Amino acid sequence: MMSARVGDLESNSARFGNSGNAVRLKEEQTWCSQFRNGSNPWMARYVYGLMFLAANLLAWFARDYGRGAMTEINRLKGCQGTKDCLGTEGVLRVSLGCFTFYMIMFLTTVGNSKLHNRRDSWHSGWWTAKIILLIGLMIIPFLIPAPFIQLYGEIAHFGAGVFLLIQLISIISFITWLNDCCQSDENAERCHVHAMLVATTAYVVCIIGVIMMYIWYAPDASCLLNIFFITWTLVLLQLMTSVSLHPKVNAGYLTPGLMGLYIVFICWCAIRSEPAGESCNRKAEASNRTDWLTIISFVVALLAMVIATFSTGIDSQCFQFRKKDKREPDDVPYGYGFFHFVFATGAMYFAMLLIGWNTHHPMKKWTIDVGWTSTWVRIVNEWVAVCVYLWMLVAPLVWKCRQAGNAS
Repeated sequence: MMSARVGDLESNSARFGNSGNAVRLKEEQTWCSQFRNGSNPWMARYVYGLMFLAANLLAWFARDYGRGAMTEINRLKGCQGTKDCLGTEGVLRVSLGCFTFYMIMFLTTVGNSKLHNRRDSWHSGWWTAKIILLIGLMIIPFLIPAPFIQLYGEIAHFGAGVFLLIQLISIISFITWLNDCCQSDENAERCHVHAMLVATTAYVVCIIGVIMMYIWYAPDASCLLNIFFITWTLVLLQLMTSVSLHPKVNAGYLTPGLMGLYIVFICWCAIRSEPAGESCNRKAEASNRTDWLTIISFVVALLAMVIATFSTGIDSQCFQFRKKDKREPDDVPYGYGFFHFVFATGAMYFAMLLIGWNTHHPMKKWTIDVGWTSTWVRIVNEWVAVCVYLWMLVAPLVWKCRQAGNAS
């Protein structure tokens, strides 16, 4: 009896001991401990996003409120002979520091595919060292002579274009992936009604958006450029729909509808970027004064830019030529190198938005992506988006024809 009781006590203590260990293990796996130990790559991406947002805010502050401080630095006084360029130069210097930081992270994490190694812990941890590194890299560009900063500004045009292309491919890949899921055998019947409803809503919004752009940005027949932009957007929407519904393509209504939303939005952004004072852009003239609506629009645009960079950075699957059919438990959840490369090009992109894609063009306070250069960049981006989308639809047919020709 005594031995039985002793055995029961030992089993109970072991059971309670195991439960205590489980509780301690659960406490050790909290987000704070994972962040401190550098063992959560999903949390790490939010920290990188916050660091990127801080760099954006610093660049904005340097542009709008940093002129007085920068005039005290002799090296920054010769910016094309005008004080207005000091704000532009400050944006480029902050962008250079941010770009250098994320390029260092890219070079030190690219190619890593497994968890629980040194490069994984470097990506997900060491935050004190990385914050000190980022601060140092933000200070160093302000000691570099102005000609080198102007050279970086010219290079940043190309880097920002690379970012737009990556973002474009990511958006198109998501739209085609969503359409493939709806057309799959498992979800075809269940998603048919939903897909038609979403496609119909997308087309209705596109038509309303085109009508509103005609009303706001083409009030007179003399606004030939805006009329051309809006009308050509409508033509491109019809072209995408016709190609998608072709019997040999048979991609349905969903993808051209969602792509229509995207190109109508880009067209609206392009026309909205026209400088204030143009007779065909009454909205820009109305928002020429700084009010709460202008400030809110600026903040929303800034946050949207950060979110777009963040969401594009984790979408490395659409850029892999060889995709794994089965993931291993110790595989990284997303490509670290691609993630940091997107943020590096995003640093160049936010610089171009804050200076209007023109290194010699002064920007007014609380404005973003304004100027004729910004307008044409958006329009070209819209046309490239349509070309890439049409190629993704037609490419399988082209490859089949080539394979059939080689086989014969």
